[in-house]
Amino acid sequence: MTTFDNREAAFENQFAHDAELQFNVAARRNKLFGLWAAQKLGRSGEAAEAYAGSVVIADLVEPGDEDVIGKVIGDLAAAGITETEVRGEFANFAAEARRQVMERM
Repeated sequence: MTTFDNREAAFENQFAHDAELQFNVAARRNKLFGLWAAQKLGRSGEAAEAYAGSVVIADLVEPGDEDVIGKVIGDLAAAGITETEVRGEFANFAAEARRQVMERM
């Protein structure tokens, strides 16, 4: 292998690692966010886990985070939780998820 080939392989490996890390952080963030929302909805135990799973799945609807945020905003509207509060918690859980995933590495 040439030096160029080695560098190319290293960049490909780094790209794959970064993509996997980003996926893991997003999945963890969505689960934490879903568990928070479930608690606000008065759910616990298996019902809370099931709701958190539905939030994780909601992220597959479209690219970006708006599908997840929109689902939770819609679900929590009846509970009197504002969009600002939901978005704030989403940001908090993004930071927490990153910390947790990095801690496990």
